[in-house]
Amino acid sequence: MATSPGVAGSFRQLSGSQRKAFFAAWLGYLLDGFDFILITLVLTDIAKEFRLDLTTAATLVSAAFVSRWLGGLLLGAIGDRFGRKPAMVISIIAFSIGSLLCGFAWGYWSLFVFRAIVGIGMAGEYGSSATYVMESWPKAMRNRATGFLLSGYPIGTVVAALAFQVIVPIGGWRWLFFAGIIPIALTLYLRRSLPEAAEWKAEVGVREDKDVATSSVLFAPRRRVLNAALVVIVAAALVLIFSEHTGGFGWPLIAVTVAGFIAFAAQVAGRLWPVLLAIMVTVFAAFLYSWPIQSLLPTYLKTDLHYTDGQVSTALTWAGIGYALGCCLAGMVADRLGTRRTYVGGLVLSLLFIVPVFVLPAGNVVVLWILLFVMQGTSQGISGLLPKYIGDHFPTRLRAAGLGFSYNVGALGGALAPLAGAAIAADIGSLGTALMVLAGSLTILVALIIGLDLPARIGRALRTDSEAPAFAAPEGTISSGR
Repeated sequence: MATSPGVAGSFRQLSGSQRKAFFAAWLGYLLDGFDFILITLVLTDIAKEFRLDLTTAATLVSAAFVSRWLGGLLLGAIGDRFGRKPAMVISIIAFSIGSLLCGFAWGYWSLFVFRAIVGIGMAGEYGSSATYVMESWPKAMRNRATGFLLSGYPIGTVVAALAFQVIVPIGGWRWLFFAGIIPIALTLYLRRSLPEAAEWKAEVGVREDKDVATSSVLFAPRRRVLNAALVVIVAAALVLIFSEHTGGFGWPLIAVTVAGFIAFAAQVAGRLWPVLLAIMVTVFAAFLYSWPIQSLLPTYLKTDLHYTDGQVSTALTWAGIGYALGCCLAGMVADRLGTRRTYVGGLVLSLLFIVPVFVLPAGNVVVLWILLFVMQGTSQGISGLLPKYIGDHFPTRLRAAGLGFSYNVGALGGALAPLAGAAIAADIGSLGTALMVLAGSLTILVALIIGLDLPARIGRALRTDSEAPAFAAPEGTISSGR
């Protein structure tokens, strides 16, 4: 059942193992943010070395998103079948190795492939770590669990920005990727000694029959070959789409991809597959409002406003701090007021700062820092509630795969975001205006979807029995504890 608003636990309730579990997962999210954001900081350097235009170079940001759906599905299935802990360990190994390989890239396609490896690890990290912490903490504190957890991601971007300022002028862009491998030993050590998530262990781990988990469906003997072929088809279609090599078959490739996602959604969620699709659409729109700014803000500050690398690094630092604090604040507020009410309130508040950020002329550095701090604190910080919001739509036995797959398919909006931003900028002649239009319009759309509780409304309309907390709340109640 969903926790009622106003019922909030204390951090003093947490045991030593719960605190250790949180720190290990949080550190993984920090490394996630560090490794992933590196390419946005050096996109102009890579474009220059590999002789790429801005639109083509932006596809390298998208490459990690192309593979995320697969990582979310497979590592989520592993998390549901074998436990959250092994899925977390595999995830961090994958994106750390991918980041290291990026430093050895010899051209566009090698870097594209290595970024795709990063994406697989990122997908598993998001789903497995979020479910691990939620299922290890008291139910009354789960908004804070995910809010504080996701604060690690922007802290990682801040660390990356500081590393960029120190490393790139001395060693070049490749050494920035090499640095991403340094903390992996500590993180793996911490995770190796963690206990399994209590809720998964109690509801799934003790069962001798693990056919309740997603893996039993995806890897069933009669489906293995078909699913493997479907993975290859969807992956190939996405690579062609996001590397802009469709050969005039863009829309048919998109149709094939969508059909493949629906086929996997039906296997993961059964009759609740429309709910899974509704969450994918929600996340897709959320990435379209947030990722044009995350991926192209450094380029905008360098090219349109002509700020130096040091000024860009400082601006990103303030934006990252705002993002991190916003995640923590969102979690604390949501455990009292409800997930959806807090989420929508944060999005509406963020609309007040989007236009000022992108109409501010060059030279107002301190004002820019303040605006980015507040804008990212409200628009990006509120996404700290997203794992809790999504996870409430799935029972424990399907939560890792449901959350991981739906979130990371929706994350393809992040792959489209830099391409859309660059394309609109090319048409209207202003990258800042393009980012402002995308962020403003899509923020309103996401606020409407979450405020109207559309995924849960669909689930209740299907009248399918489910232990998922989202379906327990009265229809149309925006102040519910979700």
